[in-house]
Amino acid sequence: MIGAMLSEAWQAMHANRMRTFLTMLGMVIGVGAVIMMLAIGQGVQQKVAASIASMGSNLFIILSGSTTSGGARMGSGAVPTLTVSDAQALEELPGIAAVAPAQPGTAQLVYGPNNWSTQVYGTTPSYLTVRDWTMASGANFTDSDVRSATRVALLGQTVVQNLFGSEDPIGKTIRIKNSPYVVLGVLGAKGQSLDGRDQDDTVIVPVTTAQRKLFGSQFAGSVRFIMAQAVSADAMPAAEKAMNELLRQRHHIRNGEDDDFSVRNLTAMANTAAETTQVLSLMLGAIASISLLVGGIGIMNIMLVSVTERTREIGIRMAIGACGRDVLLQFLLEAIIISIIGCFIGVLLGIGGALVVEKVTGLGVVVTVMSIVLAFSVAAAVGIFFGWYPARKASRLKPIDALRFQ
Repeated sequence: MIGAMLSEAWQAMHANRMRTFLTMLGMVIGVGAVIMMLAIGQGVQQKVAASIASMGSNLFIILSGSTTSGGARMGSGAVPTLTVSDAQALEELPGIAAVAPAQPGTAQLVYGPNNWSTQVYGTTPSYLTVRDWTMASGANFTDSDVRSATRVALLGQTVVQNLFGSEDPIGKTIRIKNSPYVVLGVLGAKGQSLDGRDQDDTVIVPVTTAQRKLFGSQFAGSVRFIMAQAVSADAMPAAEKAMNELLRQRHHIRNGEDDDFSVRNLTAMANTAAETTQVLSLMLGAIASISLLVGGIGIMNIMLVSVTERTREIGIRMAIGACGRDVLLQFLLEAIIISIIGCFIGVLLGIGGALVVEKVTGLGVVVTVMSIVLAFSVAAAVGIFFGWYPARKASRLKPIDALRFQ
């Protein structure tokens, strides 16, 4: 019986091919839009997650203080109030796993006929631990290099590509501000940060080398900022409080006076960015799902027209023995067929559209099985829901009234 009804439903749709196609088009566009928007949103989430992971875990950044000059207030970092000894003291706190002071600056690098301007960080060996940064080749410099202010360097992947190309840089000598530096190692790839900066376009040298031989310092041991890593995410609030108390004590800041430093929770800021991206992804999916509702309304409208056109047919069916349930099932099957076929085509359209977006824009997209199943299920449910009313209306027609319909 179901087979016969399916055959009749298919014949009815085939008899009005254009109308069936236009009805189905709403579901096709709706499913395709939902899958494509979710794929773009998932791609953005993955990119943000990768950027957060590249920063390191459980991170704090301590910036030096601000100042006021001529009535103009300068931002954090304007006054070098932090020192290497501050970093060493912070590392002794129980909730802190690793600490690295940093003295950054920009310098021109030269190797043979090639030159490249990049960011140079003066820091300690623990910087790689704090940033969860691996070595692609070679080795990190040591505390002995820091004490001796040795001219050694670690190069990021972008710097290696621009200075050395395919040549192995380990053991080679480059010039930074016309001074020779031996390349000890090459850093693993990090990619872009949350602000779009290329993290691989960097050089790392011992902090004392940066202070004494590259950028100088306003007073002995001063650094621009300090990065600290907590032992765990749960320990971060207590660690932040302990760092503030220790630095106030070391800097002789009395009660009621403003701090000459600022401690920022980078992990919290990164998590906020990730949550914002997730909300935007859900909003994209929600906006696209509106087209599913429009497609469902289209199915209901066309099915109502079909019921009106086939009123006499319904009367004849009931007159020769068909019950209301049979008529209900007949029209409901037509709505189901339109919905399911539209969903299948929409899935293909959504996947294809996502791949086109990735190829044209270079933005990574992620088509998940869950997004396909979700879009398909919701679309099919919407189609069936909106097909139910016309089918129910057809099943409640009285045979005499249906036969009299002109």
